[in-house]
Amino acid sequence: MPPVLVVEDLRKTYPGTRKTPAVEAVRGISFAVEAGETFGLLGPNGAGKSTTLGCITSLVRPTSGRVVVDGVDAQREPQKVKRLIAVVPQTRNLDRDLSVREVLTYHGRYFGLAAAEREARADRLLAEMQLTDKAGAKPLTLSGGLQQRAMIARALMHDPRVLLLDEPTTGLDPQARRALWDTLRGLQERGLTIILTTHYMEEADRLCQRLAIIDHGAILTIDTPAALKRGLPGGHILDVWVRSGTPIAPRLEKLPGVLRLEGVAATGDEDGLERLRLFVDTGNGLLDRVLLAVREGGGDLHHVSLTQPSLEDVYIHLTGKELRE
Repeated sequence: MPPVLVVEDLRKTYPGTRKTPAVEAVRGISFAVEAGETFGLLGPNGAGKSTTLGCITSLVRPTSGRVVVDGVDAQREPQKVKRLIAVVPQTRNLDRDLSVREVLTYHGRYFGLAAAEREARADRLLAEMQLTDKAGAKPLTLSGGLQQRAMIARALMHDPRVLLLDEPTTGLDPQARRALWDTLRGLQERGLTIILTTHYMEEADRLCQRLAIIDHGAILTIDTPAALKRGLPGGHILDVWVRSGTPIAPRLEKLPGVLRLEGVAATGDEDGLERLRLFVDTGNGLLDRVLLAVREGGGDLHHVSLTQPSLEDVYIHLTGKELRE
């Protein structure tokens, strides 16, 4: 079975003006998503994630490249593509003058559903999103998490093949975020194809079967979250915060058990400290050897942290910097 979504060498450049240079928002990205898969685009704000979604929906015209949804070219037949996909944007845009039920049925009417089918689908989706008791409420009276569920329900009214979620949990408190994750897992179990953009590492790790890490408009890597973490050298990461007048890194990277060393810029309350990231195999005595090497180099060890690799570690490994908001 062919992929339900294919993106080929997608590029988008916004032209400059006399005062501002052109901006290359998307720089030749390619990926394919299988039917029923949850695929994530993980990266900071400004990385090109939303522009990519805009090109998929045909709301943004790419400079070059190709997007195919369920065999339909998004540029040649944009109206067909709009019936195959549904979008939940970052900004909550529910009609404040309608009830939640009316928002759903109005959307169904827009897509040509008969009255009986509109009502039946609205009932089903309200129940699935646990919004039945809020059906008569105005959207602005709902919490952020409930508004987000209502937007997902609206998006699903025309039974799309692909659901696009642009930063779906931004602005939600931790409890609402986890409740929405449960909602999305339910959609996964139904076999819906989901494209998710996020800058939350935990969200990508928990929800995505595969993900692309994207920065400055380019894809750095694509794989499953587990494979991305396994791809880091060694089985553990030892972060060392040290203050020293002489370079300590050359001493540490020569230690037995250290497979790779990377420097990470320290900020905030760690100002003045050098943060060194060691990919290690956690051999016996490694921590003692690190302490000795720092001391022999005339350094002052502030603290150390030993962890298993996370997606944030993968991102730092690929870019040399922490994920910016």
